[in-house]
Amino acid sequence: MGRRSVGELIERAARRLRRARVVFGHGTDNADDEAASLVMHALGRPRANMSARVSLAAEARADALVSQRIAQRIPAVYLTHQTWFAGIPLYVDQRVLVPRSALAEIIERGFSPWIDAARVRRVLDIGTGSACIAIACAFAFPRARVDATDISKEALEVARINVRRHRLQLRVRLLESDHFNALDGERYDIIVSNPPYVGARELRSLPPEYRHEPRVALAAGGAGLDSVRVILREAAQYLRPRGLLVVEVGNTEIAVRRAYPRLPLVWLDFERGGGGVFLLTREQLQQ
Repeated sequence: MGRRSVGELIERAARRLRRARVVFGHGTDNADDEAASLVMHALGRPRANMSARVSLAAEARADALVSQRIAQRIPAVYLTHQTWFAGIPLYVDQRVLVPRSALAEIIERGFSPWIDAARVRRVLDIGTGSACIAIACAFAFPRARVDATDISKEALEVARINVRRHRLQLRVRLLESDHFNALDGERYDIIVSNPPYVGARELRSLPPEYRHEPRVALAAGGAGLDSVRVILREAAQYLRPRGLLVVEVGNTEIAVRRAYPRLPLVWLDFERGGGGVFLLTREQLQQ
């Protein structure tokens, strides 16, 4: 029998994470949850009795994983290769951004009340990364086909793993594309995107954990607007009548408001927190 219980290992790991002042925000927002995910992964168990004793070897694995998290400041989900988005399990590694978008909430609601879910047949996810948004949309709209684009070949390799894992190859099409470049002639009911939106100054100030994420998925020029500008300029021609454009811009919301004072942007609120997400119809974009 081992010396410590599962619960004791998690408590000890959480204390170590707090003392080390690691930064959360990549799937968890506190030391207790992050410690639990690391310890359970080290034990090879999705869940366990907190009072169950563990072997010395398992305890050593858990300690080593927590030590790696602290020493290298690697987000926990890059160590476990497992995260969740909109209730969906996903594989992730350092080829893609860690899924954490507030868009999960509106996708779970089928973009209600902004569109009639029954009429959604085509969805486009720009900058798909792990394909988390594309897969969530495929589940939210079971009669729709989803196109998912990314400029990164490496990201699309991870997206392919997740699409296969959820057996969505016939409904989710992955395309290497710089924004809309590979989509000539396509039209969609919904275009959704969590594009790069981090400005140069903010990028320089990010904690070490964020430096493990692909720069191409974060950096968007001096003001953080490079990708958003392309989307706003070109999206209307790829939307069907009454189609929706939904884009997350995070902390760049103020810059977007200043850059587009005449656009009737609708900024969404989320019960589970998060923000910086705007919505426009095709007709509003055309005006």
